[in-house]
Amino acid sequence: MEIVIILLGLMILMFALNFPMYISLIFPPLVVLLIFFPNVPLYMITQQLIAGVSTQVLLAVPLFIFAADIMSAGKTSRKLLDLLEVFVGHIRGGLAITTAAACTFFGAISGSTQATLVAIGRPMYNRLIESGYKEDDTLALIESSAIIALLIPPSISMIMYCVVTGTSVADLFVSGVIPGLIMLVGFSIYSYFLAKKNNTPKTERATLREIISALRSGIAPLGFPLIIFVGIFTGIFSPTEAAAVAVLYATICEVFIYKSVKFKDFKDIALSTGVVTTAVFVLVAAGQLLSWVISYARLPQFIAQLVLGTDPSALKVLIITTIFFFVAGMFVDSIVAIVILTPIFYQSAVAAGVHPIQLGILITLQAAIASISPPFGCNIFTASAVFEQPYATVARKIPTYLIILLIITALIIAFPQLSTFLIA
Repeated sequence: MEIVIILLGLMILMFALNFPMYISLIFPPLVVLLIFFPNVPLYMITQQLIAGVSTQVLLAVPLFIFAADIMSAGKTSRKLLDLLEVFVGHIRGGLAITTAAACTFFGAISGSTQATLVAIGRPMYNRLIESGYKEDDTLALIESSAIIALLIPPSISMIMYCVVTGTSVADLFVSGVIPGLIMLVGFSIYSYFLAKKNNTPKTERATLREIISALRSGIAPLGFPLIIFVGIFTGIFSPTEAAAVAVLYATICEVFIYKSVKFKDFKDIALSTGVVTTAVFVLVAAGQLLSWVISYARLPQFIAQLVLGTDPSALKVLIITTIFFFVAGMFVDSIVAIVILTPIFYQSAVAAGVHPIQLGILITLQAAIASISPPFGCNIFTASAVFEQPYATVARKIPTYLIILLIITALIIAFPQLSTFLIA
């Protein structure tokens, strides 16, 4: 119990004092080791930091980020938006549905909520406002739709869960498709009725010539989810190989098809990818050290028994796990929450009969929800910076989407088949 108090107390204190996240993750476990386990060799600390980023599957992370950065620098997002709009733009709430669908497809490229928010949100924001959508509704839609990227493969959060638990990345990627599409359907239904309530104007139905033109110029981006999903599902290539193929495909699209990116631009794009990758990997390394110290001190067993009791049911484990990840995600980065909390609940969940894939989907969903949950959801701050709007305006209409997401969470808990059907 003393270890828990010191560990949590130091972390909370350092977060409150605004220390960098990685320092707040590294310093507390060092203190615990020095006080309670002085005989542990100090070189073990370095070994754990290195081990955190030495897993081969992590190679997919910078590659998927690189592919997304190439796309963001080019025309893919706009072409994707134009293509989707000609099919659904004429129905009530069509532009909002286009936004949610585009975020879903772009999520199959980036695996990042923030990259999706910027790539799709920027071109759609003014278009939605000019079409009669209210500003706070528009902001909430863009922020919430962007989080579908975490459920649609590839997903950085899914990769981190698999690194921690040893679960198959390919299986988790494939299993995220149905929950991701359920999110899209939920947001689309809400957008339709909201637009009907506000009497939001509809756009004109696209002509056959416009549809053919949009298909010609916008069909290329649809190859991304096809390559990644079909390639992994059929076993043609691994998730890491899929990431490499995504970079190649992104290069072909932007350099040779759309001619919007030149080879000289790749230096700046690669530097941007390097900065983001470094930030992710530093957090992963720090989280690995903290996770190792927690395991070495046998805290997972202690905490699991404390909050779950003895011989908990699968339902109880899933509900408690959901609550812990939901709350933790509101205050710390979702990657950190996954690295720290997953070892605490994973063994208890498996022992209770929970499928590792169902648990992974549930944890990934909570990471997505955390991205738009006040007070510290990353998408809220990203939207505030990108669209230059105050925090209150950006967060005002988020609660409705949180309710939709909590309903989806309950469905995944109640019906495990929604997360395991494609791998059964």
